[in-house]
Amino acid sequence: QVQLVESGGELVQAGGSLRLSCTASGSVFHIYVWGWFRQAPGKQRELVAGITSGGSTHYADSVKGRFTISRDTAKNTVFLQLNSLKPEDTALYYCNGDLARTASSGRANYWGQGTQVTVSS
Repeated sequence: QVQLVESGGELVQAGGSLRLSCTASGSVFHIYVWGWFRQAPGKQRELVAGITSGGSTHYADSVKGRFTISRDTAKNTVFLQLNSLKPEDTALYYCNGDLARTASSGRANYWGQGTQVTVSS
């Protein structure tokens, strides 16, 4: 069994910063891609940032230059640094791991339960 657990979300003023973390626990052989998604009330879940096992990163246009994704491979953990936060960044942030549980298993997607980020104006 694999569990992804996020932390770090909280209420912050506009212009502030937060650092989100997500750790995968359980049987994890290799994480191919980490992703951070967010979902605001009444909106669809959207990709915020992603990072591959090779270190390639991708960002949504709305967060480029403000958010930074990174990972600690040894600890099966991904981070999202959120700077210059805006009220429109308010959402439930989810991490996603595209991973293999063993050397012989296929890839599968796992989701965390989400961590709330609220940015006040």
